[in-house]
Amino acid sequence: MEEGSQNSEELLENEDNDLENECEQMLEIEGNDHENDGDNTAITDGQNDLSQGKDYPPPVVGMEFESYDDAYNYYNCYAKELGFAIRVKSSWTKRNSKEKRGAVLCCNCEGFKTIKEANSRRKETRTGCLAMIRLRLVESNRWRVDEVKLEHNHLFDPERAQNSKSHKKMDAGAKRKVEPTLDVEVRTIKLYRTPVVDSTGYGSSNSNEREINNHVDQSKRLKLKKGYAQVIYNYFCRAQLTNPNFFYLMDLNDEGHLRNVFWIDSRSRAAYGYFGDVVAFDTTCLSNKYEIPLLAFVGVNHHGRSVLLGCGLLADEILETYIWLFRAWLTCMSGRPPQTIITDQCKALQSAIAEVFPRAHHRLCLSHVMQSILENLGELQESEAFQMVLNGIVYDSLKVDEFETAWEDMIQRFGVRDCVWLQTLYEDRERWAPVYAKDFFFAGMSTFQQGEAMSPFFDGYVHRQTSLKEFFDMYELVLQKKHQKEALDDFESRDSIPTLRTRCYYELQLSKVYTREIFKKFQDEVEMMSSCFSMAQVHANGPIVTYMVKEHEAEGSLREVRNYEVTYDKAGVEIRCICSCFNFKGYLCRHALCILNYSGVEEIPYQYILSRWRKDLKRLYVPDLGSNNVDITNPVQWFEHLYRRAMQVVEEGMISQDHYMVAWQAFKESLNKVRLVADKHV
Repeated sequence: MEEGSQNSEELLENEDNDLENECEQMLEIEGNDHENDGDNTAITDGQNDLSQGKDYPPPVVGMEFESYDDAYNYYNCYAKELGFAIRVKSSWTKRNSKEKRGAVLCCNCEGFKTIKEANSRRKETRTGCLAMIRLRLVESNRWRVDEVKLEHNHLFDPERAQNSKSHKKMDAGAKRKVEPTLDVEVRTIKLYRTPVVDSTGYGSSNSNEREINNHVDQSKRLKLKKGYAQVIYNYFCRAQLTNPNFFYLMDLNDEGHLRNVFWIDSRSRAAYGYFGDVVAFDTTCLSNKYEIPLLAFVGVNHHGRSVLLGCGLLADEILETYIWLFRAWLTCMSGRPPQTIITDQCKALQSAIAEVFPRAHHRLCLSHVMQSILENLGELQESEAFQMVLNGIVYDSLKVDEFETAWEDMIQRFGVRDCVWLQTLYEDRERWAPVYAKDFFFAGMSTFQQGEAMSPFFDGYVHRQTSLKEFFDMYELVLQKKHQKEALDDFESRDSIPTLRTRCYYELQLSKVYTREIFKKFQDEVEMMSSCFSMAQVHANGPIVTYMVKEHEAEGSLREVRNYEVTYDKAGVEIRCICSCFNFKGYLCRHALCILNYSGVEEIPYQYILSRWRKDLKRLYVPDLGSNNVDITNPVQWFEHLYRRAMQVVEEGMISQDHYMVAWQAFKESLNKVRLVADKHV
């Protein structure tokens, strides 16, 4: 019944595509003279610089009310204090029932006139405002706010709002202050966005207050040299002028000092839509105590190269800080978490991920784990015998019992049974040992082969002594080089014809599909099919057959033979190898290819050719256009709509030289036509 109810809710909702698809919360600093009780999350409009109502705090996700009427009255009172009116945009009920299950309350400036209404003489009041709250019935008598948009694109008019329908019908009972109850998870975080930052770097413009706050624990503020906060803020201001979808947040502590910073550009937000399945949190600068306390959100693009998905500067590495950062990042990604998250070893980081991304698969970076094992075992780090045994256990174990038995033999042989640190790491083995991760997708990001290691995103640009000013001076240059490299990879993938190494049709098939770098890796697997010399059926259950594939492991006269178990479902054309290459790297292994070939399958099944590796998939790093319903009488709408359309032409024009020439000619013709219109009005 609940599942049917959910489907019914989706059918009954009547929301615009742009509201559903673009969940952008603009979050800013609480006013300096606004009292902060330290308990509520302050989330306010980042563009309108308004003082908050004294009686009604801004809505936040997690607010709960005893009834729908209480929720409506609260939002209505909050709106009245600020100077806007509300209306019910949509609501939905339980299937075959009149019981209300949810609703969207929006600003009454939401939407635009219809074509018929646009021809009337009635004054236009709608501006396409996106401010809203979404309410859902979470229990029989509790209503919860599960989405909030606070940003308005218009000035407030308290006098006109006073005469609106929503405020006129407000009776004495509705005018009372409605006290929402905040969920615990909402109270743990404070999100701010600051319009003014003091050049001293502490976020306060009052010199007397600054002297008093010198006694505040320095660990609760971002450690910045004089003038560096202004450097950060100046960069953000410049970025917003050239990048309309650029987003940043500044987190202040209770004394008004800058603690944490988060920012993300429009390209990164768009890239997440293509490459957000696996995300690594690059904490190189934090763990190695660099001068810059930088954390980077990193994905892997269609060429197998790292792509930036956001950045943060952190005052400390405690649970509350990570929760603030992750929730800020998740808000920018429309609330859609990654499937798999990779981090280094940090308990606070681990706890924050469990709270903010409870459904994601959290894994530890294997290269970091292996390095830490050697660093914490003293003299054994110089032992080649120990390293060889350790690598064999971690990288070569195909089954869980094989790994655990070999680990027990290792600690007995090398006398490290009493090492508490190693025992603790072993207890957490499901987060880092490859043998426990075979059901999760990693897109080649997690290094499950000996000798592999993930390079930090800013490797070669940011060093231990790099200052914050130097970082922001080079930041755009680094991103530009990364973008140029991706464009070059796109060009080479489209226009170059790879040289085939074998006569296997699988190689020819994917040479036309995969990007150049991914095809090279797949080509290695095709070439290594020759090392597999025996395919024997060991079990059958209807159409599902299990084979044992024998492979020579090394070159030489006395080559070691390894057995790999491959399960093939003939009916569903599904195949799985015990080495789990497809989940780890995103393409089929040589063992699976041998069984497909042995079974007479002429082409690799489509489900094993991931779109994230395809060279023919168009990827436009521009914001989602959403609705085309633009109010032609509203100048506020013109720039954003024209800019987004122009950026589409730019992205398409970079595909090839022919595309570029067509796009350039179109721009010249368009400019001439626009100028002709201007000349007619002179």
